[in-house]
Amino acid sequence: MSKKRHKPEEIVAKLRQVEVLTAQGRPVAEAIRSIGVTEVTYYRWRSEYGGLKGDQVKRLKELEAENNRLRRAVSDLTIEKLILKEAAQGNF
Repeated sequence: MSKKRHKPEEIVAKLRQVEVLTAQGRPVAEAIRSIGVTEVTYYRWRSEYGGLKGDQVKRLKELEAENNRLRRAVSDLTIEKLILKEAAQGNF
């Protein structure tokens, strides 16, 4: 079975599709199968993207990427600071 990466916008659309199908009276398991994912995937998506709209998902991903970039920058600067502090003390 091949793995397919779904875009965040597609995930939100599929979650809405399941909501519509369950509102029409179909069982949740059947609605999940109709969108072509496993129940585990559906519940993972729902916990991550539940209640978000397409533009909010895109913004969330942008903020996560920026957060990761800033964390790397802070860790690099911290390492440099520690190295300079040791060099200034003469601990070679």
